[in-house]
Amino acid sequence: MVEQDPRTGLRPVLSHPDLTRRFWERRSLTNGILTGLTWLVAIAAAIPLVSVIYLLLVKGGTRLFSADFMEILTGLPPAGFEMGGGIGPAILGTLAMVGIACLISIPIGVLAAIYIGFLEPKSRIAGASRFLAKVLTGFPSIMAGVFVYAIIVIHWGYSAWAGGVALAVLMLRTVVLASEEALAQVPQLMKDAAYGMGCTRSQVVWKVVLPTGLPGILTGVMLAIAGAAGESAPLLFTALFSNYYLSEISEPTASLSILIYNFSGMPFENQIELAWTASLVLVLIVLTFNILARLLEKPKV
Repeated sequence: MVEQDPRTGLRPVLSHPDLTRRFWERRSLTNGILTGLTWLVAIAAAIPLVSVIYLLLVKGGTRLFSADFMEILTGLPPAGFEMGGGIGPAILGTLAMVGIACLISIPIGVLAAIYIGFLEPKSRIAGASRFLAKVLTGFPSIMAGVFVYAIIVIHWGYSAWAGGVALAVLMLRTVVLASEEALAQVPQLMKDAAYGMGCTRSQVVWKVVLPTGLPGILTGVMLAIAGAAGESAPLLFTALFSNYYLSEISEPTASLSILIYNFSGMPFENQIELAWTASLVLVLIVLTFNILARLLEKPKV
């Protein structure tokens, strides 16, 4: 309580301290330096990305955004001295193998995440599964191709479904870890409220946990798809390549990454231009999935 001044009978007015932070103060100066360094690092990291995208737009955009872009997107790859052609079989083959990988990895990954993240999070099986999923994050992609080659290709030959299995092995790690993290973010109060209303454990999973964690799960799935779409090493051992459209999943299949690898080393200008165009298309596909992942990650208001 502020006492009155005995001479005037008035309470003195308290002056507020000056909280303005000056630039030459130690904390302000440190904050400015670190902020500037952060911007420099961000710009340095963005330079390679921007330069690659610019190079792809210059080299590959001339064919992709030309009048004959439909031929580029649907035509067959050209022979050695042939002009024109397209990358249609590679686009279809890439989408087909990524689709097969999704059909395998998403159900297994989400069910595994439900078990290790909700049903039995502290069991030995959950701990071992979590450890193996984290180990797979550092697993070389070419080893997935060698693994599938040993168990599938040697017995049944090169095929689209062998390539899909190899991509599923690589997608599984991302789907499991992302789904487990998404399910862990579901508030415990929602689960307790569901149990209090008489819901069984399966009803809590299907009616509460999965719908609430769905945005995070979809984000992980989109990131896994984006990573699988750009893989090339596993497909060299499993799907090989083909110059024709996919007619059945048990035959060698074209893909954008292998087409880029094959055409970039040819001494023909037309094939080199198609390699640049295929690179741009592949980057656009990966970028699309990454944008979808970021949009799905945003919380619903």
